[in-house]
Amino acid sequence: MLIYSNYRPRVTDRSNMISKLSILILIALPVAMIPYSRGFSQPNPARPDLCQGNYYTEEQAARVLQQLAGQYHERASWEPRAELIRQGIIEGAELQHMPRMPLTVIRTGSHEEKGYRVENIAIETLPGYYLTGNLYLPSRPLSSMAGILSPHGHFYHPDGRFQEQQQKLSATLARMGAVVFSYDMVGFGDDSVCDHKIPKAVKLQTYNGIRALDFLLSLPGIDTSRIAVTGASGGGTATILLTAIDSRIKVSVPVVMVSAYFFGGCVCESGMPIHRRPTHLTNNVEIAALAAPRPMLLISDDSDWTRNCPKLEYPYIQKIYGWYGVSRNVENVHLPGERHDFGPSKRQAVYRFLANYLKLDPSGVYTGGRFNEGESTLLSVAELTVFDTAHPRPTDAVYGNNAVMNLLKW
Repeated sequence: MLIYSNYRPRVTDRSNMISKLSILILIALPVAMIPYSRGFSQPNPARPDLCQGNYYTEEQAARVLQQLAGQYHERASWEPRAELIRQGIIEGAELQHMPRMPLTVIRTGSHEEKGYRVENIAIETLPGYYLTGNLYLPSRPLSSMAGILSPHGHFYHPDGRFQEQQQKLSATLARMGAVVFSYDMVGFGDDSVCDHKIPKAVKLQTYNGIRALDFLLSLPGIDTSRIAVTGASGGGTATILLTAIDSRIKVSVPVVMVSAYFFGGCVCESGMPIHRRPTHLTNNVEIAALAAPRPMLLISDDSDWTRNCPKLEYPYIQKIYGWYGVSRNVENVHLPGERHDFGPSKRQAVYRFLANYLKLDPSGVYTGGRFNEGESTLLSVAELTVFDTAHPRPTDAVYGNNAVMNLLKW
């Protein structure tokens, strides 16, 4: 498990943007060494330590979960397995030696909308590497507010966080009283200093999520007991990975991602050995289950790898939650006939779940039996961009795949 010191950097303008506080990451040792079954492996000849894409057939995946259910059937046997999987993610993504450094925060613009405000934000997660995103806040901040991270998926034209689905999600949650940080994937949006598919993308993106959480928790009025993360597709992978290794996340909503047979089709999801370790072989269902007993909503549809969720993945995870006596804390909303996106029906389910578990105030948003997104303004890419001609990237910024990869040699 990742353990952190008290870390509350101050948001500043460009003239005073380096805080004096820092983050300390401590990694717990594995508590069990459980062998894995090789029965259904389909290794990549180039990287046999990786589990990528459609790693199993659907039938094989069902049998794997059945085998696991026979080995782990109560909390006492599951928790050593859970700790082993958690440690495997940390070591497989090479997060155990990431550096201790101050968190630099840059703000380059602000947009006042009806009921909320949007700020253009960059945070320096590694020396010269600036994670970019947009911070959505209620127009009238409360003394105590929930915080939500929103990593986007592989959605293009426009890139990720600029998409209507991402903007409406973030803005509507801010109108309900939450503070939301919507940030770029590696190589997307403002974060285009390197290619998305660098070999250690999963390391950088997961670490960026940790630092984004540091930033969110540093903001005034954030209630550390009401912290959530939600994302769709590749953002769903980011959601389950961050929730698995960081106990500061209290509620999670992975959207159209959790599957027993699909392990993520991009290097940012499965391009490092986080599933296959010398001690075990796991899958995204078990990784999602590491959220237990914290509340989690699984959203699925019929058009992608989540089509079996109601009868396979969800019951398996619910059983694990049952070992903690909180089966009700995990839910599944399945949307037959819908496609792979973060569309309106999926966002409605997210609003309901987060309003409940984060104690949000939907009074100004919930009308006619639905959460109204009509007053959540769609801003242009130019308006949401952090770095532009008027606000250039800092002079110490790194550029290029090699330069970014060199930052990850820890």
